[in-house]
Amino acid sequence: MNWKFWRKKKDKGKKKSAGREWTEAIIFAVVAATLIRTLFIEAYTIPTPSMERSLLVGDFLFVSKVNYGARTPITPISFPFAHHTMPIIGTKAYWDGVKLPYYRLPGLGDVKKGDVVVFNYPMEADSPYFRPVDKRENYIKRCQGAPGDTVRLINAQVYVNGKAAPNPPGEQIDYNVDTKGVAINPEVFADLGVSTYDGALPTMTNDVAKQVRGISGVKSVTPNVKQPGIADPFYPVFPAAYPKYKLSPKNKDFDWNVDNFGPIIIPKKGWTVTLDSLTMPVYGRAIEVYEGNKLRIENGKVFINDKEATTYTFKMNYYWMMGDNRHDSADSRYWGFVPEDHIVGKALFVWMSWDDNASFFHKIRWSRLFMGIH
Repeated sequence: MNWKFWRKKKDKGKKKSAGREWTEAIIFAVVAATLIRTLFIEAYTIPTPSMERSLLVGDFLFVSKVNYGARTPITPISFPFAHHTMPIIGTKAYWDGVKLPYYRLPGLGDVKKGDVVVFNYPMEADSPYFRPVDKRENYIKRCQGAPGDTVRLINAQVYVNGKAAPNPPGEQIDYNVDTKGVAINPEVFADLGVSTYDGALPTMTNDVAKQVRGISGVKSVTPNVKQPGIADPFYPVFPAAYPKYKLSPKNKDFDWNVDNFGPIIIPKKGWTVTLDSLTMPVYGRAIEVYEGNKLRIENGKVFINDKEATTYTFKMNYYWMMGDNRHDSADSRYWGFVPEDHIVGKALFVWMSWDDNASFFHKIRWSRLFMGIH
């Protein structure tokens, strides 16, 4: 394409200055990189241990926008390559004076159960951030439930539509390790891949737990699973963590916890739910915040956009996301559903893995380079 069609003929013979050539090259590179990141593929870094042992802190991933279809920008005016905050100065990297409607280009398929998905953190719709959808922090979790599914946890095992869901090979939970009065050498735990954080219970996969049982001096290794019917008073889970949508203060709170949760139906586009004391705490946030309705509760009655409502039909699909590190993951068990307009892309493979805690010559985890994500 001729980028200089507006120039006069007499200017054609003039040689461009080095500064102008660099400027044009930089502009082209920024535009090309932005298009690639928006429509095709984007790099992502694992910042927390919520997906261990499937993904480790320091893994660098490529995330496909093509698999689920690229989401077109909702907040189009922003600083290139800065997600929501400007480096160093810490100010907003976008202007939310212009917002476009949500639209997604056709993709190769839909989000499926078991996919490792990058999405925008839904709770940043609230104070103190109030960020637009596409400028909310990126999270990465595994999809455990698709639109219309019924999800339940029984003793830390996920059930979908009444059937036990496949457990990822890297899934891990906390265990109680009882020894015969002899402390286990920390290097033994490190070699087995057991995570220990500041005196917390050791975290490991089921296969590693079997190996720990065989260590000399170990009396027993048992999963640290919370009992059903007992809510955690210090870390309440969804929806008890957000009591705003109770029809009455007298309504009983949900007695769910991170290991025994649900059952809960994931909203599906076109699904109509009856609004009552059991469903409003579960679906009220989606109706008001994610679907953009004005909602209020007066004298036990629900009003949507100033009209009394006894039912609601959802406009979007929703998903249930959980970390593979089940006892160290802030996920849907704590804050609920992920709307379809928050989906960013599918994690494809690890292209680099860096261990900050290793010695200089062992910082690169060579065995993880170009590892596929399953």
